[in-house]
Amino acid sequence: MKKITINDLIKWKQKGLKFATSTAYDASFAQIFESQDIPVLLVGDSLGMVLQGKKNTLSVTVEDIAYHTQCVRTGSPNCLLMADMPFMSYATLEQTYKNAAILMKAGANMIKIEGDSWLVSTVQTLTERAVPVCVHIGLTPQFINILGGYKVQGRDQEGADCIVKDALALQEAGAQMVLLECVPKELAARVTDILDIPVIGIGAGNVTDGQILVMHDMFGISSSHIPKFAKNFLEENGDICSAVAKYIEEVQNGTFPSDLHTIA
Repeated sequence: MKKITINDLIKWKQKGLKFATSTAYDASFAQIFESQDIPVLLVGDSLGMVLQGKKNTLSVTVEDIAYHTQCVRTGSPNCLLMADMPFMSYATLEQTYKNAAILMKAGANMIKIEGDSWLVSTVQTLTERAVPVCVHIGLTPQFINILGGYKVQGRDQEGADCIVKDALALQEAGAQMVLLECVPKELAARVTDILDIPVIGIGAGNVTDGQILVMHDMFGISSSHIPKFAKNFLEENGDICSAVAKYIEEVQNGTFPSDLHTIA
């Protein structure tokens, strides 16, 4: 696989070509993903739940993400690698600069932060300092105590309009990608169409430029509740490489997520 950059993703968006992404946490699985030509991997703070067995992502540290980023980079030298900034690691600009530098030096090509328009200045200053940013909007798991649980966002007109407005503001600030989680398909289409940068969806239907799954959900080995938008590709395909290949194929041709895996 050739080395993937954000310019590749932008070109695919312009051509209407969908792409698959996944979380990864170690070199072995990263190598498997790269062998199947998956272009983007994320070292997600989801590791707090799927690796550490916690009930949410809030206890994950920058050191946790940096360690796993190094592992994934070793296994997949050519993917575009994103790394999550954990809870409260970007509360101030000083913290943001320090922690983003740690993750970039660990091997990330881009950092991911959760929030809305309050992140505009953070995105702008990171971009000015050569740190590419993916902004995670919609359902933001680090805000679980504010949101009152893992709830669909943007169901009403006011909420949907806010998400669109925030997405545009963050793009204007310099964000190079958006991850949109748990919103109605109609809203996901609206955000994807209005932005020039790639939009990756999870629980947002098949209308976004890319899709992402937590790898444990893809392989049916999650220890907790499996969300509606997840699909066990390993069960259907017998081995891990075939499961990854099938996931990529179904994302590219738009058959995943189907209506069965889409939030109304």
